[in-house]
Amino acid sequence: MNDYRRPSFSLFPPVVKNLLIANVVFYIATLTIQTMNHIDITNYLGLHYFQASNFKIYQLVTYMFLHDTSSFFQLHNASSLMHIFSNMFALWMFGAALENYWGAKRFIIFYFICGIGAAITQEVSLYLYFHHIQTAITSFNLSPNIDNFSAIIANNFQDIHGYATPTTNDGMVNTLNMLYQFAITNSNTIGASGAIFGILLAYGMLFPNTELYLYFAIPIKAKYFVILYGLFELYSGIKNSTGDNVAHYAHLGGMVFGFILIMYWRSQRRT
Repeated sequence: MNDYRRPSFSLFPPVVKNLLIANVVFYIATLTIQTMNHIDITNYLGLHYFQASNFKIYQLVTYMFLHDTSSFFQLHNASSLMHIFSNMFALWMFGAALENYWGAKRFIIFYFICGIGAAITQEVSLYLYFHHIQTAITSFNLSPNIDNFSAIIANNFQDIHGYATPTTNDGMVNTLNMLYQFAITNSNTIGASGAIFGILLAYGMLFPNTELYLYFAIPIKAKYFVILYGLFELYSGIKNSTGDNVAHYAHLGGMVFGFILIMYWRSQRRT
């Protein structure tokens, strides 16, 4: 079987072009519907934790077409626009080269495998995270006291506000269980970044010596850029800084699934 084919070059090949359009349409639709109808589209189409009541299997795909719109009307905060712009710029910059090299069919398969793989990785990381919290709550139930309660809150729930501070052991147990359920229900991942990181990995593997420019000024070969970016994501995921709401393990999952798929295609070519 042929591993790659070389169609004619296009600045906006069809799959990349349609993915760009779809993401922008979803962004505008989400912003419009949430503003005018007060319906949270991300709650329906974003990726929830698989043990939460609001998880649906289709979210493994639909989450890729959503991006943060929360700060769109805040002139001092452009994070929502940067979220979609950076993803779409990378999709065009690296994805167009890959689609021109592979062809539309192989590229779209790669894109969705990386995106779904990123979602699965995110679900696994959330399972480990929530299992850790559940273990801490179980241990607390055996020996409830205010110091242990405060430690669990500080380590796991400090970003959740609005609950009454309990004064009894039963109250502390109930509060922890309530916060745990709130956390798993409101865990929501959105964005095309997992698929984009898979594309970045593929670009580094197929065009390893192509020079990229960090901050449009510092030259670096694609293979080194991918390695450094992957290590940074791993470090950030392990560090798990307070207030960091980036799904670093989803990014790594997109890269891992992309690597596996490329290696599979290469093995098929040799047989």
